[in-house]
Amino acid sequence: MIALGGAFEGLFSIPVTKTPRWSFEQIWGAGSLIALVLVPWPLVFATVPGLGAIYRSVPPGVLAAVFLCGVGWGVGGIFWGRAISALGMALGVSLLMGLINVFGSVVPLALFEPSKLVTRGGLMLVLAVAIMIAGVVVIALAGKRREREQTAERPTADGAKVSFLLGLTFCVLSGVLSALVNFGFIFGRPLATATAAAGAPAFATSFPVWALVFTGNYLVNFIYALIIMTRRGTLRTIIANGSPAYWAAALFMGLAWPGGIIIYGIGASAMGEYGAYAGFPMMILASILAANLAGAIGGEWKGTKSSSRKTMVAGVLIMVAAFCLLGFANRLLAAG
Repeated sequence: MIALGGAFEGLFSIPVTKTPRWSFEQIWGAGSLIALVLVPWPLVFATVPGLGAIYRSVPPGVLAAVFLCGVGWGVGGIFWGRAISALGMALGVSLLMGLINVFGSVVPLALFEPSKLVTRGGLMLVLAVAIMIAGVVVIALAGKRREREQTAERPTADGAKVSFLLGLTFCVLSGVLSALVNFGFIFGRPLATATAAAGAPAFATSFPVWALVFTGNYLVNFIYALIIMTRRGTLRTIIANGSPAYWAAALFMGLAWPGGIIIYGIGASAMGEYGAYAGFPMMILASILAANLAGAIGGEWKGTKSSSRKTMVAGVLIMVAAFCLLGFANRLLAAG
């Protein structure tokens, strides 16, 4: 389940590259709006009985913390783009994925279960995350080589360049804030427990948590895209430049983006008490593998040297090894 959720997370942004008549903010805003309107609340109302009573039974501080984690996740996504623009894909993605994994798995374990961090399971988790980061670096290097081989000369953007230090700041902010999606899941445990006690199906116990997280995240992303469209005058052309295929792509984006997180939540819950700590990096890992597989199938590696392709394969194998170690770490954590 976690691998499937990660695959959705790795593929949801494909429409961004398949809708050339739409600007980035148009497809991003459309996908965010669909994710906000169609997924969290219709899903939770359809599967969870007595939703109002469940929310009332949980301390307001828990609800606020879960919602604010969603808002932070949304802001992290905005900083993501700024970081990649400043640092480039190779360095930017490597740093971002490393930070998200550390702050989304190791840091929560240290905060909420500090005694577990020095056990065999905790140390295995740290080792697996470190190996995963190494795999991300290898894949990023392969991507950088591919970029050099496929494009001899690329024009630079017109705007003023962001300094490296500022880009690094954006990177750290994005990595920390994007990891808040998993903090929302962990903070929402009392809400999930109350949902289970209310008789909701086992697969739906995390849905009230995600409804709050998603509302915060997609509201931030939609408002941000709306502001950009208003400033650039692209809001009025979204209908004229669109087509049924474009709106179908936005629908896919709006369903796959939150859908991957929902599936992750089901899988992490099934992994047991420590599923949120080991499952989160497993989801991120699966999303990276899915995105790279889709890129390879789509011809992104055409015209590259065999050494670059071998570097990519090596990175993938390292990531697969880390995925297996994460599953083992979860077993060790559960065993005590």
